[in-house]
Amino acid sequence: MDWGKQNRMARIIKPDTGRAVWLAVDHGYFLGPTRRLEVPRRTIEPLLPFCDALFVTRGILRTSVDPNTATPIVLRVSGGSSVIGKDLSDEGITTSMRDAIRLNVAGVGLSIFVGSEFESQTLKNLAKLVDDAEEYGIPVLAVTAVGKELEKRDARFLALACRIAAELGASVVKTYHCEGFEKVVEGCPVPIVIAGGPKLETEMDVFRLTYEAVQQGAAGVDMGRNIWQNDFPVAMIKAIRAIVHENATPEVAMELYRECRNEV
Repeated sequence: MDWGKQNRMARIIKPDTGRAVWLAVDHGYFLGPTRRLEVPRRTIEPLLPFCDALFVTRGILRTSVDPNTATPIVLRVSGGSSVIGKDLSDEGITTSMRDAIRLNVAGVGLSIFVGSEFESQTLKNLAKLVDDAEEYGIPVLAVTAVGKELEKRDARFLALACRIAAELGASVVKTYHCEGFEKVVEGCPVPIVIAGGPKLETEMDVFRLTYEAVQQGAAGVDMGRNIWQNDFPVAMIKAIRAIVHENATPEVAMELYRECRNEV
């Protein structure tokens, strides 16, 4: 691996722990102004100091993120469909590598939709992105998206999707946690970060999800709604950081969440 790519990987996955807490705020590219992300700057600013990387589109990066930030950026570079469209999997690459470099990003990311009508298209998108990114030493995140078909989130399917992403050259894979998750990790030779998915019912549900995932081999999280849709998002991300980087139990994370919540 070239020095530049190694350096970028070290910025987005902490070398001392081999783990990362990424904040996903790319939802608007297909959901629009979803709840508590209506004004992106207002959502992002208080959380930036506590995330190891921000997963964001170029439009929101330019309009809603302070350019003085030291937080690394992983840039969402795919799109082309919306939540009200016919098929979320009908995506293409929407941002050039030249623009990604202009934005000084630490990584780029897109979705692949294994098993969908547009599977081949999205996998070829990933292969093309890896070709372009390797030329400049930029890591690629592959997001194993399932669109509206949440029932696909089992170990057999996710292991297939993650392995394909790694085979095509992804540096990091984002996927869902599931029963038998350790098998997903075992079959994927690159780091896996987990998605939070739709907002869970309780904070403890989020802490248990995060704890189980990292104990089973995940390199961390790329979480959005379960952080910024919480009533106390800063307390939430601090608690998740404790689990990911300090191996805090869900119970310890809950104590930290309550302490930080009461400080607000």
